[in-house]
Amino acid sequence: MQRPFSLSDRNHTNNLLQAIVLLLLGVVFLAIAWLGMLNTYSMGVLLFGLGMLGVAPLNPRRFLPAGWLTTTLGVATFLMFRHYIPDSQVLTAHLLAIGVGLLGIAWIARHGHIGAGALTPGVFVVGVGVTEYLQAVHLTPSALVPFALSLWLPGSGLFVLGLVCLAMNGRTSIHAKRHVANRTETNIHDGSSVVRSTNENGK
Repeated sequence: MQRPFSLSDRNHTNNLLQAIVLLLLGVVFLAIAWLGMLNTYSMGVLLFGLGMLGVAPLNPRRFLPAGWLTTTLGVATFLMFRHYIPDSQVLTAHLLAIGVGLLGIAWIARHGHIGAGALTPGVFVVGVGVTEYLQAVHLTPSALVPFALSLWLPGSGLFVLGLVCLAMNGRTSIHAKRHVANRTETNIHDGSSVVRSTNENGK
């Protein structure tokens, strides 16, 4: 009898597919960055966020909040460095981007796609604030901003996320196989005990 396709199998397949797509996107962006294409368009943060949003439907709890918040910040960053936003309104643009991102995350949580107590948005905003402060006091490497604006950011970021997802998926698969093996061993042991008890009663 063929075993039915369970929910855990579907989740495992989606997680594996998510990792593969992230790795492929990372390789594509790295190749484009290496060729020197689109590196001058200040689209690194935006494409990084869109890449996470692209794989989020396979497992929304992993990348949907971070992808949405990164995308909103990426839009503000793109408009700022393309001089569509005056320098005097940079802080306002970033605050609006974070506000739109948090409103979107609240909507996502209300519809049950992520847990209401997700820490990703808070950690992400704190990380952005720390980075902005370090940049303001000139404590960041000089190559950080060009790296973040180029396609090297989505390429390396998505590739690393793909490797992390692949490792997590493998560990989850190993734990699931051990759980099934332990449950099967327990069932066999219980069945043997029942048979032994029946034989003794029959005597």
